[in-house]
Amino acid sequence: MLNKLLSARAGYLLGFVASFASVGLALWIQTRYQLNPCPLCISQRMVLMGLGLLFLTAAIHNPAQLGRKIYAALHVMVAIGGAGVAIRHWWLQAHRDSMVADCGVGFDYMFENFPLRKALTLVFRGTGDCAAIDWTYLGLSIPQMALITFIGFAGFALYLATLKQK
Repeated sequence: MLNKLLSARAGYLLGFVASFASVGLALWIQTRYQLNPCPLCISQRMVLMGLGLLFLTAAIHNPAQLGRKIYAALHVMVAIGGAGVAIRHWWLQAHRDSMVADCGVGFDYMFENFPLRKALTLVFRGTGDCAAIDWTYLGLSIPQMALITFIGFAGFALYLATLKQK
């Protein structure tokens, strides 16, 4: 029944809206609870926006069956990248007791003052801020929820690849 209600184009638009809604939710949580996002949080938001733009591109393109499979592969690769960032963030939180609390430099400062390779190394190394668990919902930290979100987007993209052309 869902196949009849959801065309590939509508599904891609839904993916676009959902990915940017996820970023909006993250911004709402940040402002509502006065949280400062760490570099890994910002990286996850950037991946979500990239995923959303990829969904929008697919909606505009409205590909046939082969194109939907190619878009699905791209969506899954981006979602896996985001999941990797979320897993790294979750790992840092799980090992926060063994980390030295270090706030490090800001995300903007890293990319303005270091070569790209060094800045990316610093971002993915994480900081004391990345290891802090400042907010949870249903017992899940933000990177755990992000991981679930990325897995969901990957599954949704695979589902869209199976839809028949209308």
